[in-house]
Amino acid sequence: MQGNLWMAGNPRYQPRQLTRIFGYDNLYEPYVEVELATLQTLSEFGIMPKEDYDKITDAIRWALSKISTSEVDELEREVTKHDIRALVQIIQKTVKAQAGRWIHVPLTSYDVIDTARALQFLRAFKILAPSIIQVLTEMNAKILKFADTRQIGRTHGQHALPITVGFWLATINQRLAYNFGEMQRYAQGLVGKISGAVGAYNAQVGLGIFDTIGPDGTKRFETEVLKKLGLRPTPISTQILPPEPLAYFLFSCTMMSASLAQFGRDCRHLMRSEIGEINEAFSAGQVGSSTMAHKRNPINFENLEGMWLRTKNEFGKVLDTLISEHQRDLVGSCVARDLPIIVINLQQQLNTLLRSNGEGTFLSKINVDVERCQANLEQSADFVIAEPLYIALQMAGYNSDAHHLVNHTLMPIAKTNGIDLFRAAEMAADLNPDLELKTALAKIPEEIQNLLKQPENYIGASKEKALSIISLVEGVIKNWQYE
Repeated sequence: MQGNLWMAGNPRYQPRQLTRIFGYDNLYEPYVEVELATLQTLSEFGIMPKEDYDKITDAIRWALSKISTSEVDELEREVTKHDIRALVQIIQKTVKAQAGRWIHVPLTSYDVIDTARALQFLRAFKILAPSIIQVLTEMNAKILKFADTRQIGRTHGQHALPITVGFWLATINQRLAYNFGEMQRYAQGLVGKISGAVGAYNAQVGLGIFDTIGPDGTKRFETEVLKKLGLRPTPISTQILPPEPLAYFLFSCTMMSASLAQFGRDCRHLMRSEIGEINEAFSAGQVGSSTMAHKRNPINFENLEGMWLRTKNEFGKVLDTLISEHQRDLVGSCVARDLPIIVINLQQQLNTLLRSNGEGTFLSKINVDVERCQANLEQSADFVIAEPLYIALQMAGYNSDAHHLVNHTLMPIAKTNGIDLFRAAEMAADLNPDLELKTALAKIPEEIQNLLKQPENYIGASKEKALSIISLVEGVIKNWQYE
């Protein structure tokens, strides 16, 4: 690990897990790996003499792995005005003359850069994955704990129908699991290239480095180099890789960030003073406001959502790299250097949830106030049966518009008299003598009438769905562990 480990993006957000990959002075390590894999293949193909290749000892390989970005930058600024040519010169100086003449043969800059970039993001995913799995696992534990805890569901910011806390959490965890699967799929789709300056293998074919083209159109030399790096070749390229594989992977990371932000948004609203169903753990010495000493702000939940805002705007840069002029231009070069910010932000979000003071993670210590959940549900308990009541009436033979009846007749009666909608319906039937309503009410089965009188039980399949998502997520985790 080198000296300058700052990663792309804001210095405030630097998750340490990723500095091994994206720390500034570590950026050229995979570039060197591409160069070494190429040399090994040149030797295996009998193009580079074995005695030259054997001069690249383990000590030299170790020294090459420590080439820092700062060192390359300095030579680029002062001499080459070209980053990869600066790297090549440093490698040549390290491996000495006989082996040094083979460095970068038959490569172009973006054989190295784009292939190394694919390696970086593939490795970044493997670092992200354990954090994602831990979040999925801890969310599953909360879903199980609160699978039957009643909570008022909300649409448009208004009380809607009863659900359970476990059901709400399951809607979040399913999204996390889905996006994890997509990240895995697109990470496995990351590819490399060893195809030359315009992608047509000009040097390899023209100079007789090999003459074998596989049945899928790929070159055997390219395939062998990339196999050593754990990558597959793209079917065709220009000087640069087709942008889609990396763009789709980064899109899946962006979608994962959005799912975490959904959890943050839900929690910070549920933590509002007038709702109070969720509480962040408040550590010793923590301060909620510089002046209002009574406050406990949802700072972690706000950060979850705020990091998503940063990430989705960073993704615009990915879109900007989808187009290049003919076989290559340098417009997207500086832009692409910012692409790691997306996975850095994602790891930062995961770290927010998994931060621990030795007594469990922040996520595990999020508190659900069951009493406040019940109190909030009771605020609307008299009215949330509007849906089952109007449907039950229609099913029982009420031929007029039961929805209109509930909305415009029974709701005013219930609010005026402080009663629930079922009793309001009985009152309306007695006061107006509405025989159609009275008859329909009498035909509603007893078990449904009991449900209409106990709105807290009108939770549908909330518990069952929550438990089913636990199983789904466990399957996703198991599949990853077998990778």
